[in-house]
Amino acid sequence: MKKKKVVLAYSGGLDTSFCAMYLSQELGYEVYTALANTGGFASEDLKKIEERAYRLGAVRHTTLDIANEYYEKSIKYMIFGNVLRNGTYPISVSSERIFQAIAIIRYAQEIGADYVAHGSTGAGNDQVRFDLTFEVLAPEIGILTPTRDMVLSREDEINYLKEHGFEADFTKMEYSINKGLWGTSIGGKETLRSEQTLPEEAYPSQLQENGEEVLSISFTEGEISAVNGQVYTDKVKAIQDIEKIASRYAIGRDMHVGDTIIGIKGRVGFEAAASLTIIHAHKLLEKHTLSKWQQYWKDQIGNWYGMFLHEAQYLEPVMRDMEAFLLHSQQQVTGTVRLLLRPYHFSSIGVESDFDLMKTDFGEYGEINRAWTPEDAKGFIKMMAIPTKIYYEVQKKNRKNEY
Repeated sequence: MKKKKVVLAYSGGLDTSFCAMYLSQELGYEVYTALANTGGFASEDLKKIEERAYRLGAVRHTTLDIANEYYEKSIKYMIFGNVLRNGTYPISVSSERIFQAIAIIRYAQEIGADYVAHGSTGAGNDQVRFDLTFEVLAPEIGILTPTRDMVLSREDEINYLKEHGFEADFTKMEYSINKGLWGTSIGGKETLRSEQTLPEEAYPSQLQENGEEVLSISFTEGEISAVNGQVYTDKVKAIQDIEKIASRYAIGRDMHVGDTIIGIKGRVGFEAAASLTIIHAHKLLEKHTLSKWQQYWKDQIGNWYGMFLHEAQYLEPVMRDMEAFLLHSQQQVTGTVRLLLRPYHFSSIGVESDFDLMKTDFGEYGEINRAWTPEDAKGFIKMMAIPTKIYYEVQKKNRKNEY
């Protein structure tokens, strides 16, 4: 009987390594491992992961390069919307998972796979992101999830691999690290305790610079167009280079606490030097170039967009509507922002833009008015007061001695 094909979303980590061997040796599937690279893997890492996949029993391994797709369909809009979940987390790993799932199911359809598989547990968000995406895009393909179905611990998986001759480099790792283009998440024993934080050594990027440095980021209609004066057409490369600069100062570290898709609270550490500096710079430029109400409604849309993205709703049609709004809002978000980098933090210096709404002949805030007279100001203030004056007048008549 011909073996059935299964495409495993493979990262080279413990969970997916267990799945590769178990699906092949115990269940007898023809395992095709696929790594959907959103920009977080170096070439040497990809080579090691491929070698490991074949050692675990994969009949074929492939790397799906989707970094540019991830930027065009997700990161770009997260920048436009200044998306930070709970005002803190740049939705890095959670947004990547959606596009990894899309790439995996697309590949499974191309090779005529009977099943897709992933190594998510039953206690996290990723199971929802993978399963939901697979269900929507290819309901005819089955889903296999050994780690979740067997309720396995890390020790169980390690022991299984050792018993089957795969000694390798799996130990009880103290920290779980997921590195991507838009940020790196770090989970460990401290993230499970509300009163604790991660130690210095848990972060992949260590402090290398102790002085100060100016980082200049230019935007053209909301998208990064230059870094420190160097023009970029490759937006992924621009983000990676900003990360190299800012991460030397150990910038972008924080702890994120939020509500998971499955309803429990979740806590994770992260470092995101590029995404946090980019979002901060972009938002500062918008403060200078957008109207008050554009900024207000962008905040609302950005918040909803981030929430839907986090909760595996990227394929919901309303996301395309929100993207259209965000894209249209960027028409005059063009200019250069300068930030001052220091160890562990950064601050704003200023903005240069032809669309700067402070550059006006109407007046200078707190200094001088040119487009109205003192009498105009007095009348304006008097008219503004009328609705509230009416309210308090009625209150005085009906609630005596209260005012």
